[in-house]
Amino acid sequence: MAPSPFLSLPAAIELPDAVDQGVPSHYGSPNIEQRTLERGQAIVDLSTRAVVSITGPDRRSWVNSLASQSVADLAPGVSTEALFLGPQGRVEHAVGIVDDGETLWLLAEPTTAEALIAWLSRMVFMLRVEVTDRTAEYARIGMIGSGLDIEAAAPAGVPLVWDDPWGSILPGGWQYAADEHPGADWRWREVLVSRESLPQLAARVRSGELRAAGSLAAEALRVAAWRPRQAMEADEKTIPHELDWLRTAVHLNKGCYRGQETVAKVHNLGHPPRRLVLLHLDGSESAMPPHGATVLAPKGDDEREVGHITTAVMHHELGPVALAVIKRAVPEELDLVVLDGETRIAAAQEIIVPSGAGATAGVPRLPRLGARTRPGR
Repeated sequence: MAPSPFLSLPAAIELPDAVDQGVPSHYGSPNIEQRTLERGQAIVDLSTRAVVSITGPDRRSWVNSLASQSVADLAPGVSTEALFLGPQGRVEHAVGIVDDGETLWLLAEPTTAEALIAWLSRMVFMLRVEVTDRTAEYARIGMIGSGLDIEAAAPAGVPLVWDDPWGSILPGGWQYAADEHPGADWRWREVLVSRESLPQLAARVRSGELRAAGSLAAEALRVAAWRPRQAMEADEKTIPHELDWLRTAVHLNKGCYRGQETVAKVHNLGHPPRRLVLLHLDGSESAMPPHGATVLAPKGDDEREVGHITTAVMHHELGPVALAVIKRAVPEELDLVVLDGETRIAAAQEIIVPSGAGATAGVPRLPRLGARTRPGR
């Protein structure tokens, strides 16, 4: 694909370590861009993120049999998201989904799209479906709310707009986070436009008709909303419970799908081995830890490694904050330390997934068969 025309806009900068490559990371003022984006007054070029289509009369029932979310009766224009899990319930692919009455559209990470298409193609068997990479035809434009005049592609007459469902718990979902959730104010949407229209959109920004924010602004607002993203928060061991992804990406009462046993067992009887937290970072060192930076917890007179940073950002109101995945058993009130090379950054936890998440069935644990009990117990 040709380079994004947004990269030629004045002050557009692409950072080499940004998760979204090939698009502007910022335009010189990341904090101002966050505020503009948050007010619904800017667009974000996400044109390197993947778009996959599934056509055919069996598309919804087929995806329903494979995915963690219920999509069999998804109405045209209604948005949802789903996970494709491995046999042990680990996240392999996370996708946004919208159907236009003729085609099911999947919004995927660019780094996993090829593997997703290959896996889906292997699962077709005799069903009437066809899986196609449409990234060369359609581009994704992000924004907050619906106040900007961006014409969505509509090949079947239904505008291709994905409204992120993170703002509420979907039917069949479950939230582990307690009390007020910042995601309740999350109004993120992605508009699919024809790739040929990108130069015109960039021209509207250049003329001042539209304003643009970089991908860093979108990431900062996502972190503040506790919204997980596969490219950053997930790894090869991730199960949905650890990221509170049962809110919107899992339907606990739908039919069978790969990985369902793990989802049900952990939710009803067990606890996820790790948990997502928001870390408030000490900003005195002016250091922003990279993805994968080690998180330490005190242990007696020493320290132990308990997790890693997934996404660290400078938020325009919260200051330096980060999403991190840490071990479930880490006490929730404990102050932590993040290592950035030789730099130590103090970090305070804000609980997203509590240590007691799961075990919702309340079934008491039985003693092991043949185990001896001490007198008086």
